[in-house]
Amino acid sequence: MKIQNMAESKMARSETARRKTTPSKGGTRFALLLLPLVAIIFSLCFYPHSVGAQSKTASQSAAKAAAKTDDAPGAECLACHGDKSMTTTRAGKTVPLYIDGKKFAASVHAGFGCTGCHADLEGKDFPHDTPAPVKCGTCHDSEQQQHARSLHGRAIARGDALAPRCVNCHGNHDIVPVRDPRSAVAPLKIPFVCGQCHREGTAVSRNRPIPQDNILENYSESIHGEALLKKGLSVAPTCATCHTPHLILPHTDPASSINRKNIAATCTKCHSQIETVHRKIIRGELWEKQANVLPACPDCHQPHKIRNVFYDLGMANGDCMRCHGDAKLHRGRDGQSMYVNVNEVNHSRHSRIACSQCHSEVNASHVRPCETIMHGVDCTSCHDEIGKLYATSIHGQLVGRNDPNAPTCKECHGTHGILGKQDPQSSTFATKVPDLCARCHREGHKAAVRYVGVQHEIIENYTESIHGTLLKNGLTVTATCTSCHTAHHILPRSDPASSVSPANVPVTCGQCHHGIEEQFEKSIHSRRVSGSNKELPVCNDCHTAHSIHRTDQDGFRLEVMGKCGRCHQQIAETYFETYHGKVSRLGYTKAAKCYDCHGAHDVLPVTDPRSHLSRANVAATCQKCHVGATRRFAGYLTHATHHDPKKYPFVFYTFWGMTGLLVGTFVVGGIHTLLWFPRALQMRRELHAAEEKAAAEFGEFRSEGHHKEDRDA
Repeated sequence: MKIQNMAESKMARSETARRKTTPSKGGTRFALLLLPLVAIIFSLCFYPHSVGAQSKTASQSAAKAAAKTDDAPGAECLACHGDKSMTTTRAGKTVPLYIDGKKFAASVHAGFGCTGCHADLEGKDFPHDTPAPVKCGTCHDSEQQQHARSLHGRAIARGDALAPRCVNCHGNHDIVPVRDPRSAVAPLKIPFVCGQCHREGTAVSRNRPIPQDNILENYSESIHGEALLKKGLSVAPTCATCHTPHLILPHTDPASSINRKNIAATCTKCHSQIETVHRKIIRGELWEKQANVLPACPDCHQPHKIRNVFYDLGMANGDCMRCHGDAKLHRGRDGQSMYVNVNEVNHSRHSRIACSQCHSEVNASHVRPCETIMHGVDCTSCHDEIGKLYATSIHGQLVGRNDPNAPTCKECHGTHGILGKQDPQSSTFATKVPDLCARCHREGHKAAVRYVGVQHEIIENYTESIHGTLLKNGLTVTATCTSCHTAHHILPRSDPASSVSPANVPVTCGQCHHGIEEQFEKSIHSRRVSGSNKELPVCNDCHTAHSIHRTDQDGFRLEVMGKCGRCHQQIAETYFETYHGKVSRLGYTKAAKCYDCHGAHDVLPVTDPRSHLSRANVAATCQKCHVGATRRFAGYLTHATHHDPKKYPFVFYTFWGMTGLLVGTFVVGGIHTLLWFPRALQMRRELHAAEEKAAAEFGEFRSEGHHKEDRDA
């Protein structure tokens, strides 16, 4: 075996060292001859006493250090077992023999050394034989006796290979106190320790007769399991609390901690006021038939499925339903119906909750127990965290001011037929949330009337938005009112704690659009990146709050420049003077818009190497529309304007020079025309007079010709 080879190797090294340090016979004779000479030399030394004292002190220190090392508990054993490669073979399997010295030194058994537990190895030479099994009862006598009497101890006595031993629960060389969080049997680890055998699918659960099933799963979902595993409440009951750590017995054994006669005492270790708590009507009878006699807890509370209430509530509510099961029952002062549909209650989320748990002011000693009720149901008695959120919301604040228009829990969730939000029949199911909120927030209704903000026709706009369209198509994971405004902590946009305040909008939208939120938080519009105290744009500034449309629609593409221009007004004006801007105004949606060049959510300064318009990326950005665009092509001044002589002086002076030349030409031409106009009028008058004179002369000429013809005739 490997352990024998290591031991033999160790002995061989020791023998070699011994031979090296043992002088030979020749060396001994030579030393005897030199001894007188050495004595004379030492007697003549200048500091004989000092040297002798120093040598003596050094020898004593070395001896103490060696003794300290050798005497350390387990040090001798760890010389071999501290090797991680040390193994042996048992039953055809390779078994590691490595022991972590640091863990052992931190354990509760460190002071006893190895032979404190492996007593049969005391004084044995190396290599030693396989040690006998450790008997923990040598020190832990009472625990050993209890374990021997338990189911586990009896199984070991029968030779059951699956029976757990001390080491299976407590560990071996790294045992620390139970109160230490590192302990294998610390309260938070107990369910997992027991689950090694009692979890479904293990060899024990498959091959041994255990009446309970899904033990670990049921415990994890119980009120005890939730307190321990989800909330870290280490004082919550664990397996060992009820079954005891070592004297684990079946419930049929009179000595068992979970026997019917003993279970009350076991439970009252924690639930000390159980008698006071259980003064409720069950089947028309009081819990206690006799003074100080408790029923067996598992009669109502299943062993591993402990919830707040487990008894049959249909019978527990029987007294209430004798009156409230009548459909004709109405309240005397206002005629309101007091009928409760028992089938509706039995199929609700509160089917396991008794009437008296919500209507807590009932008094079982009265003929009519509900006559003592003076207040409405307080949902926060169970839903405390939600109640705190609701109290600080705008709805809760209105309730605190006794506003008659304030919505309460039952207005949204209902009363006796409350269903979970995942139930399609629930009023809080995703597809029904807009209609639920519309009861108050639709135009003209009580919430909309008192609203003073700028958002109007909220429900209508949402219904037509991309979110509303997806919801109408049955996509229940799309955003609804509660997705953005939250369900219970609704606050106005001006409140910094509101989920729709400008500072929180990116996070709110990022719950669904997480990748886009990551891009936005790295952009220049993010307050973290820009470091600006100015108001920066967030999601709803570009996409609006309720009438959100697809970004690939023509309407959005044509409107986006105006939205960017609300902050970048001067740049937007210059954009509309470019080719891209002019054709965009004509309705051509394929022309490059702001986000085509600068990016949509990852906008960065041009000087940033990651920017779409950085020197390294600008050509690729242009190539999205202009295939084959080069770096020189990308040098086009997209926002060049003749109104900025500092940024674009060449364009400025060229434009105004040409404009001046053109205007000057028209001015000179106009002056020339004005000056020429009177002369043109005079020339026109002279021409007109000349024409009249010529016409008159021509007329006279013709008249004389006619007279001459007449005379000749």
